[in-house]
Amino acid sequence: MSPIVHSAPQPSATPPELIRNFCIIAHIDHGKSTLADRMLQETGVVEQRLMRAQYLDRMDIERERGITIKSQAVRLPWAVADESGREVAHVLNMIDTPGHVDFTYEVSRSLAACEGAVLLVDAAQGIEAQTLANLYLAMENDLAIIPVLNKIDLPAAQPEKYAEELAGLIGCEPEDVLRVSGKTGVGVTELLDTIVRTLPAPTGDDSAPARAMIFDSVYDTYRGVVTYVRVIDGNLSPREKIAMMSTRATHELLEIGVSSPEPIPSKGLGVGEVGYLITGVKDVRQSRVGDTVTTAVKPASEALGGYKDPKPMVFSGLYPIDGSDYPVLRDALDRLKLNDAALVYEPETSAALGFGFRVGFLGMLHLEIVRERLEREHDLDLISTLPNVVYQVGMEDGTQIEVTNPSEFPGGKVATITEPVVRATILAPSEFIGSIMELCQNRRGTLRGMDYLSPERVEMRYTLPLAEIVFDFFDALKSRTRGYASLDYEPDGEQEADLVKVDILLQGEAVDAFSSIVHRDKAYAYGVMMAGKLKELIPRQQFEVPIQAAIGARVIARENIRAIRKDVLAKCYGGDISRKRKLLEKQKEGKKRMKMVGSVEVPQEAFIAALSQDGGGAEKAKK
Repeated sequence: MSPIVHSAPQPSATPPELIRNFCIIAHIDHGKSTLADRMLQETGVVEQRLMRAQYLDRMDIERERGITIKSQAVRLPWAVADESGREVAHVLNMIDTPGHVDFTYEVSRSLAACEGAVLLVDAAQGIEAQTLANLYLAMENDLAIIPVLNKIDLPAAQPEKYAEELAGLIGCEPEDVLRVSGKTGVGVTELLDTIVRTLPAPTGDDSAPARAMIFDSVYDTYRGVVTYVRVIDGNLSPREKIAMMSTRATHELLEIGVSSPEPIPSKGLGVGEVGYLITGVKDVRQSRVGDTVTTAVKPASEALGGYKDPKPMVFSGLYPIDGSDYPVLRDALDRLKLNDAALVYEPETSAALGFGFRVGFLGMLHLEIVRERLEREHDLDLISTLPNVVYQVGMEDGTQIEVTNPSEFPGGKVATITEPVVRATILAPSEFIGSIMELCQNRRGTLRGMDYLSPERVEMRYTLPLAEIVFDFFDALKSRTRGYASLDYEPDGEQEADLVKVDILLQGEAVDAFSSIVHRDKAYAYGVMMAGKLKELIPRQQFEVPIQAAIGARVIARENIRAIRKDVLAKCYGGDISRKRKLLEKQKEGKKRMKMVGSVEVPQEAFIAALSQDGGGAEKAKK
């Protein structure tokens, strides 16, 4: 219908029946952020001169990569005519969510703060793996779902075909699927009207003690922790004392307001409203995502359900290149933890790399983003060790050991080793079935089932070891299917496997940073690869250095770095051969003695290059 332009400060709480809370969910790159931009323009909350693409993506990394990493909540005013034709002003609280599988936790938290979801599908690409995963998440949360086809302005768009697919999936008629274009704005007004008319209003007890769920929080250098909440019961007002129910900490509410999309202070938040709280607290541990906020004077007796803590899938060590940056890294991780609730970390030390942290991530993209944010936002230079997953090692004496780092792998007689497995869903054109099966079999995968969504598209379900997919599985899948396949996975327990720890020895001494736990069939290939890499990277010493890859006491691969030799015969012009031989023997003795007392110097660049996930590590180190 028509936008309502409002001025700050906001009036007091809006009646719940006029509020609609919804989020936009979709596969990566199906146009969520573009549609959110168009909604901001249609509702008039952002002036035309201030508008820019990906308006809600605040981080530089998000804008550069063109992906959403953090969910963003924004309040939109919208008026819709009732039965009598009178326009009624409503408030829409929209959350734009990420699409990548690594950030599913952000999506699940957003769904818990909403009553409805806009399921977005690209009219040129159709349903993909993450579309299904997000749909199932929304259904688990009992949300009302509005199916929408986006990008109908593209020449390759097939709205009729994909509307049938989407209708079959959700259980509605193809005519019920809305058709919009986030780029041109076609159909966005109808979508906003549909949201108001079909999504349920939030429910809650206005007279009960205040209870608000923290669904996100960020750290502001000047104002401290800014907490984003969804009010379930009661209401919150400025200048009253609030309490966090899990930590029992109490604070004075300095400011309360809504994001529209810039922060606007208000006179309070009521049932169903989404907004932010500022208490001036600088301690990031006092505002935990999933905690319940209540008032200190009349506290609630029971906390809200909270969120299921995400389990890290991949572990990697993060070490500062300059050892004196360790306290800075600790502080940076503390602040990032507030912004990214899925981050898990603990201190660890390495003989080769010094002091650092063992950090748990949800996947490889999560690792990449966290590392890049730490380096950019806190001006750090970091090394990340080879990512690995959590193994359970059973010893012959019956003890169980959890291994998150190859250096923790126990010596002695190992009875069993179990590794985590995932349930993977792959959606792809049916012509690529053969090459996908070959790839999954090479990665020790087991086919669980296969369904045709349409004659041209197939859904394949596999059980795969997590360790086999965290590195380059997604890249290999994309290259084998010309970019058409999509992947989604979720944890599916553990299985026993024939795994071994491969140690890399320099002059007979193991270097913990280069050790890895791999399947026995791939141990030789890993040993040869690391030995060859290190031969290129470690500079020649005064003595010969053997590089060995070993499983226990058995060496499986070896390379030698030749010694730098001084020409001791340079001053011998002719003369007896025995004199030359004597000088060479003397040099040989000296080299042997040096080898016994000398230690191999591994430059920092060699660690960075050998441990870097991108193949260009060696070239970087040489520069």
